[in-house]
Amino acid sequence: MYQTLVLVHVLSAILGVGPTFFGHVLFRKEQSLAELRNSLMMFKRLEIFPKIGGTLAVITGLILYYMGSWGTFVQLWLLGTLILYIAIQILMIGFVGPLSKKLGTYLSDPTTSKLDALPAKYQKTFSKINKIFWTVSTMGVLIFVLMILKPAGL
Repeated sequence: MYQTLVLVHVLSAILGVGPTFFGHVLFRKEQSLAELRNSLMMFKRLEIFPKIGGTLAVITGLILYYMGSWGTFVQLWLLGTLILYIAIQILMIGFVGPLSKKLGTYLSDPTTSKLDALPAKYQKTFSKINKIFWTVSTMGVLIFVLMILKPAGL
């Protein structure tokens, strides 16, 4: 039972954080507006994974903690990963989701189909999304480092 739970935990964490690493590909600067429209549609499909996988990873992680002998809950690797993961969820669901929806709504308007570039207002939105993806990706890497190395201290 324990190994199955570990497997579910690791897979759900990968599925939960994994799509955030695609953000750099989907929201790359060197793409046409038609490509950006496609990227937004792909992102919309991918954003379900962090919601389901992330929730499952947190639940299974807490169950694993209570089932095992991992020591105090306030260890750097344990509490740090939980805080980072919650921050990733907030950034992805609370910021990237609404910003990408705003951008997608604008680009789906038939009057924008002939544009060659994003207007400054939407370029700023696009840049915000990109910066958040870099932040989230860095936090995702830190989570994996903490979970693998399980450093003691603090």
